[in-house]
Amino acid sequence: MQIRLQELATMPDYRARFDYTIDLSQEEVGFEFPFQQPVRLEGEVSDDAGAITLSATVYAHVTTRCARCGKPVEYDKETDVEFLLVKELEGEEEDLRDDVYLVESDVVELDDILIPELILDMEMAVVCDEDCKGLCPKCGQNLNQGECGCVVKEVDPRLAVLQKFLDSTK
Repeated sequence: MQIRLQELATMPDYRARFDYTIDLSQEEVGFEFPFQQPVRLEGEVSDDAGAITLSATVYAHVTTRCARCGKPVEYDKETDVEFLLVKELEGEEEDLRDDVYLVESDVVELDDILIPELILDMEMAVVCDEDCKGLCPKCGQNLNQGECGCVVKEVDPRLAVLQKFLDSTK
């Protein structure tokens, strides 16, 4: 969705509200396609005494896999976005601010601002349960469903001589 900043500047105290959905089912994040349902973008762009601000919330239903056991996990994600939209930056101090977004024309494409913010706010690793035991590193058995019987204790080859010594003293 596009917002024209020039039109916004001509109407003091006007707020351009928006509420729409976008299909991101082909958007790949971390080798997965987590947005199987439409993503909702809601908010407003306003001109408050010459300062144009974007205030929005992105709502997404995320489908992913547990980082420990691979079980499918679904959850709702909500990302709040606040930006001051400027046409030019003044000095080096503005470069360091996280709440400033540089617009290059009179037309602002909201998707270009909001979708990257959603993706940057995604969790790197999601687990199905905080107590998830994961998979056996030897056989791949899901340890949440029971023990597999593998001997997981591995000795560093550099310390194998010491392990033999410990085994012989028992």
